Amino acid sequence: MKLINQVLRGVVIGVANIIPGVSGGTMMVSMGIYDTLIHCITHLFSEFRQSVKTLLPYAVGMLLGIVALASLLKFLFANYPLPTSTTFIGLILGGLNPLLAKIRHKKLGGVSIGVFVLFFAGIIAMALTGDVSNPDTITVDVGQMVILLVMGAVAAATMIIPGVSGSMVLMLLGYYHPVLNAVDTLKNAVFGLDFAAMGGPILMLAPFCVGVVLGIFGVAKLIEWLLSRFPTQTYCAVLGLVVASPVAILLRTDMTGVSWLMILISLVTFALGFAAAMALARGSAGAEEPRA
Repeated sequence: MKLINQVLRGVVIGVANIIPGVSGGTMMVSMGIYDTLIHCITHLFSEFRQSVKTLLPYAVGMLLGIVALASLLKFLFANYPLPTSTTFIGLILGGLNPLLAKIRHKKLGGVSIGVFVLFFAGIIAMALTGDVSNPDTITVDVGQMVILLVMGAVAAATMIIPGVSGSMVLMLLGYYHPVLNAVDTLKNAVFGLDFAAMGGPILMLAPFCVGVVLGIFGVAKLIEWLLSRFPTQTYCAVLGLVVASPVAILLRTDMTGVSWLMILISLVTFALGFAAAMALARGSAGAEEPRA
């Protein structure tokens, strides 16, 4: 049962990471597994067996979420943006208790409160930033491969920072649609056994994936250092990012033609997301899963 729960959490993280405005890092915090995953990533080589044992179910779930649900989520956000957004908001708010438990009995000074406000405001400012034009494809050459490596590192870094949407950052930088289309093209080529069609997307995604690995390890090391040196201030920063996320998601949601029925449906999906988050985080309030 624990293994299934871990895979399901991975699915939620994977889906969150491909939706602009939704943070995979926030989902990790909400499900009470953020510290555990950061520890496993930063100690992958020194505690290899245990780290892989812990990370593998989440990685499998993330892959399943991205491959199996990407098209469905794109459809839902395009046709039912508000109910879909409120589902993720419910997932975020329903899992706040494990994070609040980290600072519930701590004495919060002016610095901690200031950090919370600063990071909260930062996410709102990002949400208010206007969209930039995103081309559907790019021409891959040596220079573009270097840029793709950097984009992968930036995307991965922002994906594991709670409250920051890696997909939104890619969209602002103009690489969201090219990367997503490359993933779709590669998936269709693999399922269709069209080997000739695999070359282009692989050429584009290979440097991007290398950048993703570098970004994950780099930022995970930084976050672990901050948690060990400045735990209260770091958790206040994370709380600011997480609490701002629902506001940011709503600001980025298309409200055109929203009816009272759609609002009612959105309240129901919020409640379902809230309940799902509480179920996924059950038993983790105040204490995460044992570290590797």
